[in-house]
Amino acid sequence: MIANDVAQSAPKIKCVVWDLDNTIWNGILAENDAVHLRPDALQLIKEFDRRGILQSIASKNEHDPAMEKLRSFGLDEFFLYPQISWERKSTGIRRLSKSLDVPVDAFGFIDDDPFERDEVLNTFPGIQTFDATDLGVLFAADALVSKVTTEDGRRRRLMYQRDIKRKQAEEEAGADNSDFLSSLGLVLTISRASEEDLDRAEELTIRTHQLNTTGRAYSREELSGFINSHTHELLITGLEDKYGPYGRVGLLLLECHPHLWTIQLFLTSCRVISRGIGGVLLHWLAARAKARGVRLQGTFVPNDRNRIMWITYHFANFREIGSSSGVVILANDLSRVQPVPSYIALQLEAPCPIGRTER
Repeated sequence: MIANDVAQSAPKIKCVVWDLDNTIWNGILAENDAVHLRPDALQLIKEFDRRGILQSIASKNEHDPAMEKLRSFGLDEFFLYPQISWERKSTGIRRLSKSLDVPVDAFGFIDDDPFERDEVLNTFPGIQTFDATDLGVLFAADALVSKVTTEDGRRRRLMYQRDIKRKQAEEEAGADNSDFLSSLGLVLTISRASEEDLDRAEELTIRTHQLNTTGRAYSREELSGFINSHTHELLITGLEDKYGPYGRVGLLLLECHPHLWTIQLFLTSCRVISRGIGGVLLHWLAARAKARGVRLQGTFVPNDRNRIMWITYHFANFREIGSSSGVVILANDLSRVQPVPSYIALQLEAPCPIGRTER
């Protein structure tokens, strides 16, 4: 049974947080080391990983014995930033949200104890909680099922594990962030989206909320229409460094006319926010517009989560020139276009966006 009666229209969950005792395994580890892994939990953990859903632990246990037990079951690698201590589980989830840069209302929490579920739900009313006594129903729970799983999605845990290594290296580098960024060997790719990119492009619009200028999700069919449009450009960006690929991390939808380009959608993954990729892309686009002699403007639909994209627009020299029906129009006068930072190598996998008529 689903603990807080999550409706079929519930928001998609990005991270599942598991309890341990009588949830992942049968038994209480502190009372008896001979606990038994639940086969349905094992299947669900592997299925969530395949779907690209992040996973972690919030358990009241001694940390080292609990981690050793997870290792003995071959499960320790599936969990990011496991929170195993005797503090409140809501405290661990708050810490997880900060570490993963995922809002708490995109979390799901699985626990056999109704008291623990209620404690978490009382602290975070937007979270979705689930009763561990019947894990079978979670295989088909709407909040945990994606219409499509992309290759980037299947590698999401591995990408976050690389991010942990990057964060450790950044902390060791200290205050000199420029030297750290230079040491990464960042390579940013920009290309026109192809039919093969559409599943990932759709996934990005569905999963990206904070770093999304309009908050709108687009279907695969809509995005395919833009690829085949004579007045639109759909650009997709990727990023990699010495630790490996971040995957496809950004999307730009442009409406292109002979004298005006309009950004209809601009989003980037939260995993690359500290690399300044949003500003880099906007300045790159401004440079292309200036070279082509066209005006550049963007649309922004404010909501309670995407203010950081307003700031990104602002620092890239976009200024509000009007609004209509909740859509703010910003324009860039192209007077302060900055070059791509020296710590990023830019690769264009296709010609710059110049409109269908000149392809």
